[in-house]
Amino acid sequence: MSLSNNITAFLNFVAFMCSIPIIAAGTWLASKPDNECIHWLRWPVVFMGLAVMLVSLVGFVGAYWKKEGLLGVYLVCMAILIILLLVLLVLAFVVTRPNGAYLVPGRGYSEYRLARFSSWLRNHITSSDNWGKIRACLADSNICPKLNNEFITADQFFAAHLSPIQSGCCKPPTICGYQYMNPTVWNNPTNTIADPDCSIWNNDPNQLCYNCDACKAGLLGNIRKEWRKVNVILIITVVVLIWVYLIACCAFRNAQTEQLFRRYKQGWA
Repeated sequence: MSLSNNITAFLNFVAFMCSIPIIAAGTWLASKPDNECIHWLRWPVVFMGLAVMLVSLVGFVGAYWKKEGLLGVYLVCMAILIILLLVLLVLAFVVTRPNGAYLVPGRGYSEYRLARFSSWLRNHITSSDNWGKIRACLADSNICPKLNNEFITADQFFAAHLSPIQSGCCKPPTICGYQYMNPTVWNNPTNTIADPDCSIWNNDPNQLCYNCDACKAGLLGNIRKEWRKVNVILIITVVVLIWVYLIACCAFRNAQTEQLFRRYKQGWA
């Protein structure tokens, strides 16, 4: 019984350590400028990591001080958390699988088409009900203005590896044929009918391409890129948590069996 409890306590310490990269990944995700404009998308990974940490502590206390009730609560709650993490992981993988990027000849950056992204992302993030607040948040951010301090010449800008949101929101689509003045000022388009966004572009720093489909696609491109990185951490931690949970279940079952056997022997005696 003591050995099984010690094993369970150690496994809960491992689960506690697994919560740290989950919280770190969620904090990194929440710190990104694009996620600051989508409040409901900022903290789910952090909350999941904190929940894993709390449940692991409950399991550790239950195992160390031999509290069977706490161990039972731990096993139930950890099973629920693992299922929720798997659901989050599968959802994140499915909705970030489509990639709306396409290469632009002679440019170091890609551009993005809204229709190529997941319909779930489009409906939940770039719908007319949500875009007004997101657009205002992006306009108030420093995402586009800081480009003016990073690039001086057109050649520098065209060779740059812009983020998806910078490519979509801070400049007009290349196909429009605008002439580069600086990263956020473009004049004299030669092909305004090539894309509806061509006529939406505005040199006003508060307008730029924030109303463009290209900007919406760029935001989704940023989200996709960031969540794909987080998915790697989630996959590793979920695999470790499942392994830890299965061993903890075996240890708990063995402890219960040993306890029943001891009571049986005492009763027989």
